[in-house]
Parts: sequence; C-alpha cells; structure tokens
Amino acid sequence: MTAETSQTLDRGLRVLKLLADTDHGLTVTELSVRLGVNRTVVYRLLATLEQHALIRRDLGGRARVGLGVLRLGRQVHPLVREAAMPALRSLAEDIGATAHLTLVDGADALAVAVVEPTWTDYHVAYRAGFRHPLGRGAAGKAILAARQQSMTDPGYMLTHGELEAGACGAAAPLLGVTGVEGSVGVVMLAEAVPERVGPRVVDAAREVAEALR
Repeated sequence: MTAETSQTLDRGLRVLKLLADTDHGLTVTELSVRLGVNRTVVYRLLATLEQHALIRRDLGGRARVGLGVLRLGRQVHPLVREAAMPALRSLAEDIGATAHLTLVDGADALAVAVVEPTWTDYHVAYRAGFRHPLGRGAAGKAILAARQQSMTDPGYMLTHGELEAGACGAAAPLLGVTGVEGSVGVVMLAEAVPERVGPRVVDAAREVAEALR
C-alpha cells in the first residue's frame, strides 16, 4: 500500500473479489483468515458493503455477492461496446456480414454491440439486445467451449440454422479478459461459412480482448 491508496477501500474490494470467486459464500472467519485481518475489521467491511447492496448475508451468516453488483455490471456494457466497435466495424466490412459482440447474461447469450456491413445488397438483421440460450448459436457455443476448455486457442465455432433458418454463424470467445465472458462473431445468409471467416473472427476476438485489457 502507498500513501496515495486507501487501505479500507482496498480491503473492501478484496472482499468483493473473494466473494465473486465462490459459489457458496464465505463466513466472517474465512474472510478474516484470507484477508489477514481481525474479525472486527471484516464485520465493518461487510456492514458497509451491505448498506450499498454489494453483498448480502444468508441465514447462516455467510456473505455472498449482492444484487448491487449486478446494477454496477449493467453499466459495463456501454464501456465494453465502445471498446469493441472498431474491431466489429472492420470485421463486418471485411467479411460482408453482420458482426456482433455477445456477453453472458445469466443462462443467455446477449448481443451488446452489432455492426452491419455498408456495402452488401443484403445481410442478416441482428440487433443489440437480442438474446438466446448459450447452448444455441455460434456466439453462445463459443463461450461454452471456452468455459469448458474444450476449444483450442485460437478456436472458433460454426453453426447453421440454429437461430434463424438459412443463416449461419461463426464466433470466437474473448480470452484473457478478467471479468468479461463473451464472444465475437458474424452471422450471414449462406449455406456454409466460407473458410476464411473462422480465422478472421478469431483475429477480431483477439483485437477486442486486447482493447479491454
């Protein structure tokens, strides 16, 4: 810690990170041990975070991440979208297909940024806000493959007709971006995805990941 930083804020952020990394929550004692501070300090940190709905405590006294974190998380989408736009524009123009950035939203894949090509006679209409189950479509499947580590790096997923009849898609996951789980892809009207599209999508996903780091 330096003179310019706040020890209390640092500890509060560490509490949130510890709770975010567990599904079953942590007790005051467990947090005390992991933070290396006494229980009184942990109680004060939790009380403050609870006031802002950033953590909640269950009947057993275990602390978990609160709904306030989700409200903060929603504000991340515009920042992520802005960072991704240059790579998406380049991808859409290069491939001549609708490019999109998709993030995980619960059990769904949620399109948060979409760019359509300017020079094509027709393309798939795909709008920001469109959501679908993670298990359907290239965007969601790329995310699941990365989550399950069943995709080589770099790698991509191809699908046909899973979200819209006659449309096929290609997507690659965002890799190495802390706190962001998503994919970059394209959707097009075609019988099959051209060979060069997969590697191009991987490159775009890498560009977006680098912009977010």
